[in-house]
Amino acid sequence: MHVPDGFINAPVSVAAGVVAAGAVAVSLRGARRELGGTSRAEGHAGERAAPLAGLVAAFIFAVQMLNFPVAAGTSGHLLGGALAAILVGPYTGVLCIAVVLLMQGILFADGGLTALGVNITVMGVVTVVVAYALFRGLVLVLPRTRRSVTVASFVAALVSVPASAAAFTLVYAIGGTTDVPLGKVFAAMVGVHTLIGIGEAAITMLTVGAVVAVRPDLVYGARGLTTPLKLRVNGELVDAAPARDFAPVAARSPKKFWLGGLAAALVLAGFVSFYASASPDGLEKVAADKGFDKNVEEHDAAGSPLADYGVKGVEAARLSGGLAGVIGVGATLAVGTGAFWLVRRRRTEASGAQV
Repeated sequence: MHVPDGFINAPVSVAAGVVAAGAVAVSLRGARRELGGTSRAEGHAGERAAPLAGLVAAFIFAVQMLNFPVAAGTSGHLLGGALAAILVGPYTGVLCIAVVLLMQGILFADGGLTALGVNITVMGVVTVVVAYALFRGLVLVLPRTRRSVTVASFVAALVSVPASAAAFTLVYAIGGTTDVPLGKVFAAMVGVHTLIGIGEAAITMLTVGAVVAVRPDLVYGARGLTTPLKLRVNGELVDAAPARDFAPVAARSPKKFWLGGLAAALVLAGFVSFYASASPDGLEKVAADKGFDKNVEEHDAAGSPLADYGVKGVEAARLSGGLAGVIGVGATLAVGTGAFWLVRRRRTEASGAQV
């Protein structure tokens, strides 16, 4: 759903940029708490979330390259807001999506640069807020088990995608550069993105479920929701102390998990992406069908060596796309990890100053 330059007029693009900048500023402050937790009660969860955040951004970049078919001549891809919010927290999640969109716009000419504020607002802020609010509401009413986390992640991700499509339609209603029937645009956008939301939900649920199964201590949304260890005492099953259930897992270094996640991202971007659907995504398809793609402008980074997810000068399509994907994962990981490290360092310095 990357909005290109030319869809939205300059005043509304600027306004969306202000909203996005404000959301990023608020998220930076909130992410310091999510990434900087070092209290005994938190089990040093913040220390583990900090390196994970850069990996989450890189993983979302990789999975976004995997367009999947959703209807005749239409494809979709992960937006990632729900996944990021559940894994590393809502504030850090907004920053993860912002990093991904920035890398895609600058390096790969994907998503307009003047529309960056629109994309961060629609694809990042809206998806994270809707998904995490719904996720938290569900885990409060569902049984406090790991399975509830995966079920809640499915529903949250599913709803977040059409919500993002509705938000784009609202932005277009205010600042669209083409006069088109907005009712039909809304119906088409929400309809096709509901189908895309099913794919988003499946990817999010499988990813969250896999992480919860092996390292529940690394999942922000699963903190305090793991099933207590059961012990048989005098023939009856009783809950063990929470510390005994959680401590052995939490004591492990996340290094192996981080390396495994990075390997998965590299394989997805460098190899699996070659088999992604070539059909236009939901926004592109609706724009072409409803005629509001007439004013699309050429991307300012169209001459980039990595434009359109290929390495300029490499003739073999498989090799070109694979190299571009690997470079994108590496760049997103480096920028994301550096940014989150700085955020956490500022939190640590502020805590030290208060002491």
